[in-house]
Amino acid sequence: MPAGASGPELARAVLDAAKARRQTAATTRRRSAVRGDGEPRLRGYSGPGPDPRDPQPLGAVLAKLVKARGWQQPAAEATVFGAWERVVGPEVAQHSRPVKLENGELTVEARSTAWATQLRLLAGSLLQQIGREVGHNVVRKLHIHGPAAPSWSRGPRRVRGRGPRDTYG
Repeated sequence: MPAGASGPELARAVLDAAKARRQTAATTRRRSAVRGDGEPRLRGYSGPGPDPRDPQPLGAVLAKLVKARGWQQPAAEATVFGAWERVVGPEVAQHSRPVKLENGELTVEARSTAWATQLRLLAGSLLQQIGREVGHNVVRKLHIHGPAAPSWSRGPRRVRGRGPRDTYG
């Protein structure tokens, strides 16, 4: 404050000092009012309407996290395996299971060769159902095969030769 100021000059000096303090406090407050994820921190009461500070359902929080991290594609691929019965229907799910999903190609193992043939005939409608349920372009192609038979050509105790032709019966 200027020495010897009186009246309006003194009032002006006090007002300018108060404005300067307020401005410096506002800039430091703005810096601290921003959270680590870039969203402003809200202060005070939320009021009668919905507010982002209100408790959120777990599903909504997970959906926001999946979107923020870019996990939509892996989550859709996991849905194919985790909710197979819901994705293809209970009857088809009872007789088949997903084995591998790689580069948009889903390998499905059927319970029998008859069901493998049936699923090959239904491949187009299965792709549409999967697309509706988990999203398009998650599964682009189906590889359907029957149940896995034992392999006589590989294993820890393999012996070269003709194989088990004369060992049965």
